[in-house]
Order: sequence, then C-alpha cells, then structure tokens
Amino acid sequence: MGGSRPSPPPPPSIVYAPSPPPPTVTQAPTQSVATQTALNEVSGKQTRLNMELGAKLDRTNAEFFAGQDIRRTQAAGSESRLTQKQAGEIETGLTRVRGQEERAGIVETGAQYRRGLETAGEETRKTTRVEGEETRTTDLQREMFRRYKEQRDYEQAQSQYRA
Repeated sequence: MGGSRPSPPPPPSIVYAPSPPPPTVTQAPTQSVATQTALNEVSGKQTRLNMELGAKLDRTNAEFFAGQDIRRTQAAGSESRLTQKQAGEIETGLTRVRGQEERAGIVETGAQYRRGLETAGEETRKTTRVEGEETRTTDLQREMFRRYKEQRDYEQAQSQYRA
C-alpha cells in the first residue's frame, strides 16, 4: 500500500494530586477497653468457677453412682440368695417327699414279697402234703400187693405140698 504511516499521538500527561496531610489522632476518652478487660476477667473467673463446680459435681455423681452400683449389686445378691434359699427349700421338700414315697414303695414291695413267700410256703406245704399222701398210698398199695403175693405164694406152696 503505499506510503507512510501516520505518527502516533503523544502520550497523555498524568498529573498527580498532592498527597493529603497525615491524619491527626484525637484521643477520646473511652471505657470500651477497660470494660472489655473487666469482662474478660469476669468471664475467666466464671469459667474457672464453672470448671470447679463441674469437677465437684462429677466427683459427687461418681460417688453417688458408685453407691448406687454397690446398692444395686447388694440387692441383686440378696435376691439371688433368696431365690437360692427358696429353691433349696423346694428341693428339700421334694427330696423329703421322694424319700417318703420311696420308703412306702419299699414297704409295699416287702409286704408283697412276704405275701408271695407265704403263698409259696402254703403251696409247698400243700404239695408236700399231697405228695406225702400219695407216697403213703403208694407204699400201702405196694405193701398190700407184697402181702397178696406172699399169701398167693404161700397158698401155692401149700397146695403143691398137699398134692
């Protein structure tokens, strides 16, 4: 393209404003610092007091609940002993009844055994009596048969002698 370039415009000039004068500090009497300091001290004391009372309450609660635990354990032990005592009394009663029933059973068994022996003895005596009677009857029959044979033999011998 042709030619020359136009020249750039001159840089702008910057004018600085003069700096303001330093501020002047005016002391105004205030209670905010003293009040804040006093509040901080009171707050610190209150915090320490709260911690002391909290610790004291913790000790009191620990002591109370330790006592509660001891009483609870004692009560549980008492209930356990009472339950065991009652169970023991019940078991003793049951054992006593079992013993009575067992003794009564033994007495009944003994009575039945004696009755059985008595019956067996009576039966044995009856059997022996019958056997004895049968033996005597048999012996008597033998004796009578022997005498019959002797008599017959005697009569045969006499009849042969006469003949």
